[in-house]
Amino acid sequence: MTTKRSADPRDQSHHENPKTGEDTSNRDKNPDDWTTGDEPMTGAQASYLKTLSEEAGESFDDGLTKAEASKRIDALQDRTGRGK
Repeated sequence: MTTKRSADPRDQSHHENPKTGEDTSNRDKNPDDWTTGDEPMTGAQASYLKTLSEEAGESFDDGLTKAEASKRIDALQDRTGRGK
């Protein structure tokens, strides 16, 4: 008697996570190229950006898009030395 293996979508043991490994091309996508970059920034972005802005002694702009917030976060991380 042979046992048939079910194709359980939760069984990911044979699939490699596309966000890990050597190919980082998708992880480093330019915010200007994001398909949702013009949407309002996420709550997580807003929270982190507010913290970074306070640490850098700069004003917090709550009207940024996702892409703008990402760029601002990168700039403030460089300035404050956080996150890198």
